[in-house]
Formats: sequence, C-alpha cells, structure tokens
Amino acid sequence: MFARTKRLTLRPGWPEEAERLQQTIAHEEVAMKLARLPWPYTHADAEAFLSMPRGEAEARLLILSHDHDYPRMIGGIGLTDQGVGVAELGYWLTPSAWGRGYATEAARAVVDMARHALPVRRIEARHHLDNLPSRRVLEKLGFREIRREASFSLAQGRAVDSAVLALDMGEEEEVPARMAIAA
Repeated sequence: MFARTKRLTLRPGWPEEAERLQQTIAHEEVAMKLARLPWPYTHADAEAFLSMPRGEAEARLLILSHDHDYPRMIGGIGLTDQGVGVAELGYWLTPSAWGRGYATEAARAVVDMARHALPVRRIEARHHLDNLPSRRVLEKLGFREIRREASFSLAQGRAVDSAVLALDMGEEEEVPARMAIAA
C-alpha cells in the first residue's frame, strides 16, 4: 500500500533504509511514548522491523515529508490486525516533525485506506495518558475513548496508564485519499 497526501507519502519501508529508520526513530522522547519500541533502538531493531511480514489486513508504512528539497523520512504509521475486523492504529514522528499536523494527515490517509481497501470494520488506537498530542490526533479523526487500561511499555519496562480509543468504519466518511495498492 502507498498513499500520497498534500505533504506526505506513506509507503512500505525497504531493508536498505534500516540506518535511516534508526536515526529517525531512535530518540528517547519517542520511545517513551510508544508501547512496542525497545530502548535503546538499534540498527538490528530497524532491520528486524523492516523485514517483518504483513498480513493482508495490515499496513506498515514510513511517513515521508515533501516539505523539504527532497522527500525526508519523518515517521511511521501502521495498522495491525487484531482479528474479527478490528485493526490497531499506531504511529510515531521524529521530534523535529512534531506540532506540524503530519500525524493527523498521515492517520487520516491510513483510516481512508482501511475504510476503502481493507477488511476492517473498526480501528482502535491507544495512547499513554501523558501523551495528549496523540489523543488530539485521534479525536480529530473521530476516535472516541472506549476504555482505560495499563499497557506495557517495552522502552519503559513497565505498565503505563493508557486510554484506548476506537473508530467504527461506518462513521462519518472522509474524502478518500489517493492511493495505490501493490499486491
């Protein structure tokens, strides 16, 4: 899957991008906001991530910004199949890209992909309670809180208080994003 928005390209990562991925994500302030990211994040972690197989109802994409002289990797976003028509949305941005609306733009494109090209009826996402910018991204897209629970943070090595939000695909449709789907 690929998507192009006004300022971004979302596409799968390639094995030769492991070093760039490591440089982009390996910031402690990013790791502490995510559940599944090890800290410190190594080149081997990036290689393993880029080689992970994806299911047919999953997307694992890098976010590239076109607000520069050349497309620049600024983050990642994806959907993980949870079974029975439910996918979990996860995303991150490198700190220099925070506060510019990139996460909302990328997440909107992925929600549109799910709505129009994947067998997904519901998307869930979680955020640590102290990560309010992530919550605001989800709320802009129509996600609503369904529960609070502890989530294990690999980087922190402990359970962290989190909120789980959900978006049912039958709710308010957005204008579809332009996308290409590769088999």
